[in-house]
Amino acid sequence: MNKPDSLLPLQPATFHILMALAYEDRHGYAIIQDVAARTAGEIKLSAGTLYRSVQRMLEQGLIVETRERPAPEHDDERRRYYRITPFGEEVARAEAKRLAQLVKMARASGFAAGKA
Repeated sequence: MNKPDSLLPLQPATFHILMALAYEDRHGYAIIQDVAARTAGEIKLSAGTLYRSVQRMLEQGLIVETRERPAPEHDDERRRYYRITPFGEEVARAEAKRLAQLVKMARASGFAAGKA
């Protein structure tokens, strides 16, 4: 299997999808809603971007499609639910660390507020 760093830097959509799946399985539309809410509407994933990203993430082993489903009265049988994998969690942590280091360098260069 790949090392987490081998997939860095992540596409922003990929990182946002991983964050949306951090605590619970979600279907595509719920991922889109979570990203929009988490970013206060700054990022709105289109269905095309979401599903291209999901397909690539499935191939990379970052996420899996899960067979577990909510109760039928809370579900639509057409929905596919996705779950982050342990490897996906490792990659997300590595990306968060990379971004934190980048911000630290930006602060040291005077390009971002805060202490270095």
